Amino acid sequence: MTAEATLPTTSASPSARQVWTRARGIVLAVVLILVAAIAIAAVRSQARHGELDPRSADPYGSRAVSELLADRGVSTRVVTSLDAARAAAGPDTTLLVAAPDLLTPRQQTRLHSATAEAGGRTVLVAAGSSSVERLAPGVTADPATSFDSTLAPDCTLPEARRAGSADTGGIRYTTTHLNADSCYLSQRLATLLRLPAASGGGDTVVLGAPDILFNKRLDKQGNASLSLQLLGSRPHLVWYLPSLSDTSAAGTGERKSFLDLLPSGWLWGTLQLFIAAVLAAFWRARRFGPLVPEKLPVAIRASETVEGRARLYRKANARDRAAAALRSTTRTRLAPLVGVPVAQAHAPEALLPALSTHLHGDGQTLHPLLFGPPPGDDAALIALTDQLDTLEREVRRP
Repeated sequence: MTAEATLPTTSASPSARQVWTRARGIVLAVVLILVAAIAIAAVRSQARHGELDPRSADPYGSRAVSELLADRGVSTRVVTSLDAARAAAGPDTTLLVAAPDLLTPRQQTRLHSATAEAGGRTVLVAAGSSSVERLAPGVTADPATSFDSTLAPDCTLPEARRAGSADTGGIRYTTTHLNADSCYLSQRLATLLRLPAASGGGDTVVLGAPDILFNKRLDKQGNASLSLQLLGSRPHLVWYLPSLSDTSAAGTGERKSFLDLLPSGWLWGTLQLFIAAVLAAFWRARRFGPLVPEKLPVAIRASETVEGRARLYRKANARDRAAAALRSTTRTRLAPLVGVPVAQAHAPEALLPALSTHLHGDGQTLHPLLFGPPPGDDAALIALTDQLDTLEREVRRP
């Protein structure tokens, strides 16, 4: 066995074992995050399945109140489109809107125009600031929600007084309507409003929380009494569950961009992350400090530098840059030999006359050689290099 065969081989590329050793911690963290996210999503989907659906017997469904209303002769019908909800509005109908904030501004305006003169009752469940101002003009949602979930009626509304305390604590509202019934106050703001219609016998009820309609909360406090009274004042109950598949959400005059489809929380979170990244970059840049020139730890031969630069020029087909560098260097070396200052070495009118006096004979044209156009191919570049070397040797010849 030769000595050459026993030499160990080295490689700059890490092996698969090294890559796994370095990355296994990150891979394990990513897997744990994905598993936790899937588990949380599964738990939440099971807990909130059929929320506010009168057909669902889950804890957050509303089948119990629907069955109690049926025992009292009130029919319940579920609709998932705006057109069906608008068509069902009438003096003998209570229209419950389960998630008003899911409606687009155009849908909210159309729904209000249909219910304003219908003469029936409209119940808005947990309407936020984005929807309550259109569905119940004159009502404003307060940004801060109620601290207490169970509140006392504290009003003259018969339905609230008969029900007593109920779990209405949620979104709080203020109104400019002087004839409105403001009930279940939390720090002087109502969590239940009843707004009589301007004409006819209809009204609008704004409910700050959906808790009184949930199966799991119906037997608490006066929730069942309040629910049955609010929803059973008419013989027919239309339960509107807004759906993302409703074609009325895509109106002809309402084109949404990608940013419009993102929740506002994601936009604010992205902005905060961007600001944090900029501040971190600024902080790290200041830690590095200004650039300080220092000597190379290893001396590099001039020939290696020339060869490396030549290879770069050749790879980029930069014959013009290579020729300009050769001519510039030659002019700089020739100028002191003929008595021309280095500052004027690149001026033809100063360098060429001085060179002519040092040359033996007038056999070559100096201007195209030292200040001419770039060569057209590699052969012309090599010929230019030879001519410049010949010129320099001739000038140096005593």
